[in-house]
Amino acid sequence: MKKIFKILISFVLLVTPLSAEEIKVFEFTKEELSTLEVRKVRGADSKTQYFLGSNENGNFLKAVADNAASGLGKEIKIDLNKTPFLNITWKVEKDLRGINEKSKKGHDYAARVFVVKKTGATALSNRAMNYVFSSNEEVNNSHPSPYTKKSIDFVLSTTIDNLNEWVTVKVNVKNHFKQFHDLDVNEINGVAIMADTDNSKLRSIAYYQNIYFSSN
Repeated sequence: MKKIFKILISFVLLVTPLSAEEIKVFEFTKEELSTLEVRKVRGADSKTQYFLGSNENGNFLKAVADNAASGLGKEIKIDLNKTPFLNITWKVEKDLRGINEKSKKGHDYAARVFVVKKTGATALSNRAMNYVFSSNEEVNNSHPSPYTKKSIDFVLSTTIDNLNEWVTVKVNVKNHFKQFHDLDVNEINGVAIMADTDNSKLRSIAYYQNIYFSSN
């Protein structure tokens, strides 16, 4: 997890227009993807592969992780007093059933979205909410990462209920930083996508679409 924190802090800065009602985090276009930097987790055999696509609901990103781990994200400031709700539409086609996601050896997710708050001069001082599409746990389960207590894994979706199905979820990020980190956060500094299977050595396939913050 410390390696993942270093990845998050190193993503390129992209300026995104802000509005009081809705802030789209990713466009999932060819132009956007070319400006984002994919960073492999140190020690992983390979990078997660990301591919663009579209359907009747717009653009999406496909993530294929085959004994791989890398993240894709951006530094972006979100005013949580105006838009505290993170919205995600996602799907896991091939999951990681049977691993212990609370352990270091099984700490992999076919799909996850990090929300990061800078709280110091280095990446390791950051706090994060790690919203995951779990392959083994129930929705609303939460626990600290087995690598660092500064990142909380929170299950928003699970393949136990929704394997190979699009799911749309919403979560109050401001409330979660207070609940899990005891921080009154007015602004977050970054959002990152990651699909990783480097600990379990398995293969996963997932999709992301319509990631944005909203006022309600």
